[in-house]
Amino acid sequence: MPLLQRNSDFLFVYDATQCNPNGDPDQENKPRMDYDTDTNLVTDTRVKRYVRDYLKMSGHAIFVDGEDGAKVSPASKLQVVVARALAEPATVTALFAEKPELEAPLRTIMTAEGSADKVFKKLQSKENRTLSLYLLAQLVKQQFVDIRLFGSAFAVEGFNRAYTGPVQLNWGYSLNRVKLMESSTIASTMNDDNGTFGKDYRVHYSLLAFNGTVNRFAAQTSGLTDEDLALFREALWDSIPALPTRSKLNQYPKLYVEVVYKDGKANGQLGDLRNYLKVAARQGEETAVRRFEDLHFDTDALMAAIGQCEAVDYAIVRTGPGLTVANPKPRA
Repeated sequence: MPLLQRNSDFLFVYDATQCNPNGDPDQENKPRMDYDTDTNLVTDTRVKRYVRDYLKMSGHAIFVDGEDGAKVSPASKLQVVVARALAEPATVTALFAEKPELEAPLRTIMTAEGSADKVFKKLQSKENRTLSLYLLAQLVKQQFVDIRLFGSAFAVEGFNRAYTGPVQLNWGYSLNRVKLMESSTIASTMNDDNGTFGKDYRVHYSLLAFNGTVNRFAAQTSGLTDEDLALFREALWDSIPALPTRSKLNQYPKLYVEVVYKDGKANGQLGDLRNYLKVAARQGEETAVRRFEDLHFDTDALMAAIGQCEAVDYAIVRTGPGLTVANPKPRA
């Protein structure tokens, strides 16, 4: 598949009702809040975790993940990944298709060292740095879509390399002022019959918006393709409602807008896309809002800005139930 060739910026909006979109461990796991503005916050890592979990559930290989249900360090994970790949002759051949001349040195190491642990240790040596970095790059390119999307810093001896993620997101914040639900003390019984007590904090209603970018220059290094980006769009939209838990139930996507720039145009032509949205309570205070229909959600300024921007080639627009938005620049 060809590598991504265009830069784009995107907006993603979803709502959360009577749940905890992103608990803050420093605040008794309360929903993250900016109390100066009464806005609900969600980190980019929370959204990336949704995407990774959805991709894994859909059968895609994920690097930032445990092994056999247990957490592992990046070094241990990479060692397992390399051992698994080298155990399959067809996989080895595929990994070295671009540089077949490096396959022979690898097979020499595998024959001489024998065990997977010894092979990995040998690949970490300075004399094999070219081989190890090529192997890492091909594993990212051929197997791990989450690294191709979001990047990663591999601080592993012999495999030290940083991949800047082509897809980046800001922290999300609520477009409405949010009020927390009153919390009641709850008890949870563990397997050893010891009870643990805690507070169950949730938001009444939060309309959360994220701004993000997709950069073609970073895609050249990570190997991100147009097909990968289409998969990301699907995962971003479907992952949150597809992976409900007790504290994350009642979260649904409302709007995705991606502006794809013309060849040679850089990211950020329109700035933060959230700045064009206008949100207000239809009646009373925003803190009294309990559902999407209680808000007036205006995208007119955003659509006008996209339509008037000469740097924008086309836009991708997707809406959830109850929302209709005309695409200002559909793909030709």
